[in-house]
Amino acid sequence: MKKTIHENVNETIYSKTLQNGLPVFLLPRNKMSKTFAIFTTNYGSIDRSFIPLNGENKITVPDGVAHFLEHKLFEKEDRDVFADFGKLGASPNAYTSFTKTAYLFSATNHIKENVEILLDFVQSPYFSDDSVEKEKGIIEQEIKMYEDQAENRSFMGTLGAMFKHHPVNIDIAGTVSSIYQITKEDLYTCYETFYHPSNMTLFIIGNFDPHAMMEMIEENQKKKTFQKRQDIQRFFPDEPRHVAKSEYRIQMPVSRPRMTIGIKESVDRLYGDEYLKKDLLQSMIVDYFFSRGGKFYQKLYQDRLINKSFFFSPSLERNYGYTLIGSNTDKPEQFRETLMELLTGTNNYQFSEEEVSLMKRKRIGKMLKQMNSLEYIANEFTHYHMLGIDFFDIMPRVHSLTTDDFNEFISEWISEDKLTSCLISSENK
Repeated sequence: MKKTIHENVNETIYSKTLQNGLPVFLLPRNKMSKTFAIFTTNYGSIDRSFIPLNGENKITVPDGVAHFLEHKLFEKEDRDVFADFGKLGASPNAYTSFTKTAYLFSATNHIKENVEILLDFVQSPYFSDDSVEKEKGIIEQEIKMYEDQAENRSFMGTLGAMFKHHPVNIDIAGTVSSIYQITKEDLYTCYETFYHPSNMTLFIIGNFDPHAMMEMIEENQKKKTFQKRQDIQRFFPDEPRHVAKSEYRIQMPVSRPRMTIGIKESVDRLYGDEYLKKDLLQSMIVDYFFSRGGKFYQKLYQDRLINKSFFFSPSLERNYGYTLIGSNTDKPEQFRETLMELLTGTNNYQFSEEEVSLMKRKRIGKMLKQMNSLEYIANEFTHYHMLGIDFFDIMPRVHSLTTDDFNEFISEWISEDKLTSCLISSENK
């Protein structure tokens, strides 16, 4: 077991890659009463075309399989896994994103027993034809529920206007039509391909003994057999750098229009430091302009184009990236025109040394504050690990960014063909 001390944040992390390929990371915080564990697979809704384990030909599964799998793993032949955690006082949960699926729990007692439950239920799938058919109705209701929410329609509408071919333009849960095409065999195929230990990460943080915990995890994994690990071949369609549509409109009953602007940030395959540099610059520059003290925020606020619903959300993943900026507004067209003008005007912006120093200090301060959260550290560490980055190296990397880095990024950041908008407006107007 490797012991790594990160002196800049006073954290010690223990790590080991097990014989079956599973990377395990343990971060003890013995002054905490709570422990948080997350078991994540590098598999999300966009991974729909791939060569299955021990296969030779590419297949494409129906949309929504990753999310469907998340639901079904909690259900076993003779019980519901939530009850197992409940008996030991743990609070379990799970989520599926475009790029990953995670299973987690938090607890104050019986930590080793709860970790074993986490490992065992994720690594022992049970799918029957009847249970799969029953689940389709449940997920159909979930999809329809989100279709009634303006925030979700705006989110997916903007992504659909941005990305022409990339499956990020498809809802994580799939569609009502696609989920009824999912079979038990689809679930097992995707599970066997993407839930191999070598494609997963286990991270535990909180009040426990790392040596005893690692020993227990190793014993648990030795009892199980897995097929020989293989590199997973995933396939994605070629995606243009320009947006699919310059604007998109959705009519639904809302009390106030909602306008979202999308910036198509990336369609490249990024990994390691190349990814991290772009991720940091994108998020820090967006925050600089659109946080409460930002110049663009102040302009939108003073012109009364936004309210408390205003948001900005930069996102960069392994082969796509975007930024969303939006608000409920009584003046959606003026909001769109003003924001587009502000964004296209950034090409000639030059950051000063003082502005860059301020952005770097703000980013580091925000990270240090968030590191009081066990959940934040666990999720962020896992996210960056899957992209070839040590989460605890991020702060030194922020320090290393130069003013030239920021100015080079912003000079090529915006072009009109990378911008789109999505308007949600009432059917009565």
